Amino acid sequence: MDHQPKFFENLSGTGKAIGVLTSGGDAQGMNAAVRAVVRMGIYVKAKVYFVYEGYQGMVDGGDNIVEVSWESVSSILQVGGTVIGSARCKSFRTHEGRLQAAYNLVQRGITNLCVIGGDGSLTGANLFREEWSGLLEELAENGKIDAEAVKKYAYLNIVGMVGSIDNDFCGTDMTIGTDSALHRIIEVVDAIMTTAQSHQRTFVLEVMGRHCGYLALVSALACGADWVFIPEYPPEEGWEDTMCVKLSENRARKKRLNIIIVAEGAIDCHNKPITSEKVKDLVVQRLGFDTRVTILGHVQRGGTPSAFDRILASRMGVEAVLALLEGTPATPACVVSLSGNQAVRLPLMECVQMTQEVQKAMDEGRFLEAVRLRGKSFENNLNTYKLLSHKKPDAELPKTNFNVAVLNVGAPAAGMNAAVRAAVRVGITEGHKMFAVIDGFEGFARGKIKEISWGDVGGWTGQGGSILGTKRTLPAKYLEKIAEQMRTNNINALMVIGGFEAYLGLLELSAAREKYDEFCVPMVMVPATVSNNVPGSDFSIGADTALNTITDTCDRIKQSASGTKRRVFIIETMGGYCGYLANMGALAAGADAAYIFEEQFDIRELQANVEHLTEKMKTSIQRGLVLRNENCNENYTTDFIYQLYSEEGKGVFDCRKNVLGHMQQGGAPSPFDRNFGTKISAKAMQWISKKLKETYRKGKVFANTDDSVCLLGMRRRNLVFQPVAELKTETDFVHRIPKEQWWLKLRPLMKILAKYKTSYDVSDSGQLEHVAMLPKEAVPAPI
Repeated sequence: MDHQPKFFENLSGTGKAIGVLTSGGDAQGMNAAVRAVVRMGIYVKAKVYFVYEGYQGMVDGGDNIVEVSWESVSSILQVGGTVIGSARCKSFRTHEGRLQAAYNLVQRGITNLCVIGGDGSLTGANLFREEWSGLLEELAENGKIDAEAVKKYAYLNIVGMVGSIDNDFCGTDMTIGTDSALHRIIEVVDAIMTTAQSHQRTFVLEVMGRHCGYLALVSALACGADWVFIPEYPPEEGWEDTMCVKLSENRARKKRLNIIIVAEGAIDCHNKPITSEKVKDLVVQRLGFDTRVTILGHVQRGGTPSAFDRILASRMGVEAVLALLEGTPATPACVVSLSGNQAVRLPLMECVQMTQEVQKAMDEGRFLEAVRLRGKSFENNLNTYKLLSHKKPDAELPKTNFNVAVLNVGAPAAGMNAAVRAAVRVGITEGHKMFAVIDGFEGFARGKIKEISWGDVGGWTGQGGSILGTKRTLPAKYLEKIAEQMRTNNINALMVIGGFEAYLGLLELSAAREKYDEFCVPMVMVPATVSNNVPGSDFSIGADTALNTITDTCDRIKQSASGTKRRVFIIETMGGYCGYLANMGALAAGADAAYIFEEQFDIRELQANVEHLTEKMKTSIQRGLVLRNENCNENYTTDFIYQLYSEEGKGVFDCRKNVLGHMQQGGAPSPFDRNFGTKISAKAMQWISKKLKETYRKGKVFANTDDSVCLLGMRRRNLVFQPVAELKTETDFVHRIPKEQWWLKLRPLMKILAKYKTSYDVSDSGQLEHVAMLPKEAVPAPI
């Protein structure tokens, strides 16, 4: 659907006042949301007020409701928790409390509220909105306000953002804080694994989630845990025996450690709690294993927000202000939320209702229903976990007699190993024989290929780099030898995990099909590169880990200047010609500018940026951050920009430069990359199985159509298989980037949050959608 870009310049906030508050339990990323609301509000010329200590501050009034400026939210992006405080408030639950709160807001002319909290906080906000006109009339009757005020402030607009580490709110894929909580859990699990390995121990880890098993489930998926207990999916009767058999089988396979993850709200099928202590006692009594319990507790709520949460909260904060500006008396209270890669608005009460439905289903023992109501993403995670954690006995596995090879191509990216593990295990479950190719296409040509078993890929999810080894070499000069290896090993399908070279490699192999029948087999590519420059996919495995590395480093670099005089840092990121890391890194680290190849710039723009920074530095702001993609311009190098800023900033600020280099490719994969790599790879393997069945004729596999060579990518809200031949038109082969990139739409966001005047296309936002309820008989997608 072609639409004319719609810009928000015609949405003026003049004369409007917005109050922002955080309520309920805190979550990392709340500050990023507060910052975005304040800056976007001021940008559209509205007045913005902090409401300190949640609803309590709204009831108490006075110094708890304060007008804020641009600088008020400087340097809070990287801080965990919420700087405006949050409190559980009993008085707001009473009519008198809400009456007092309404009075305090009207005194300051606030009729727009942005509430960041969980479902309880948002339900409270909706009730307040429904009562608003009645409350004002009551205040007028009591002589507290005049009739003019009743008319002027006739209706209250509410927009919610969900801040909750549990990810327990229906209608949104990810709530603010969930990704950061997963980071905390995975850091702990990675650390525990090394000590458990040394002593051959079993660890029972208890994670948060009284009513929702999301954290437990995704962390189990991300670390390859042996067993997981969650409230939505209680184990079957007799689980104690099944679990103990599973643990002892793993020990017999030379696995030196066992990890069991328990959500704090875990229950059995009779709704009786399953505690971490109970699980530990069971393992000790039945198996005699040395077992320890670790309860993570509030560690999960703490620490700095991840790059994902900062970007998510910033996008939602801006969207929330747009929703408030467009609000009318007829608009229902809405929540801004994320679906796939898209910001959406949903009616608040529909989401709350559905969230309560899940709890009701669990209380009544309708667990399958509860999983379904949690949404597609939760269901996919659960199905993938079940697929990968338990190996069926060989006798129960189907036998297809197909051989499938997996290889890594291009530069290493964190999460590649998780993808290989998922491919191997799903392949074995589907009945194929799995082969691993060492060192990419070059290794393939040299015959470095071996069968790989279920146990061989144990413990791979948390490993960085590429265990199979990877090379950038393309297959064109080795076609003869690769064809020979495929013939010798009777390879019936190929799965390639890699970056732009993997994409080029598949194009070369499919072009060689006319000459070599061996390449007439199903081939699929899973994008894995820190640069995120593969056409056909919004995300690639490894980019999130690199983004977190950049964000962490920027935080440290900014901190290094605290207490010194004013300083600007010029930081160079990787990415080839693709500006994804520089642009998103700038958004997550709160940078003042990001220079990228996709948006050409000249000396006038550089000059304007320097002047803009100089003006900012004359206020209370002490540090500036400028990111530059390594190939954004061959003449305006990092040195050139550093020297320009140094010269022009003389007397106001001094400069330092950093080239981040290969640290962006290393490190343990982030929870997002582990999870994304696992799910996308499992789905790719299922596609291979389907294609093998379709193309098996007269005793051999023969696939020579375009749709038998595909790339599996994330497109907006869905995972989609696209023939590589069709992606050619979308590719700029000279610069190795897609011709159109979704994240360029977020560039104005970064500029607005850095105080630039700019145009922001809001065509994608503004439509209120409804919460999708699956029909009862709908069959859930496998991934």
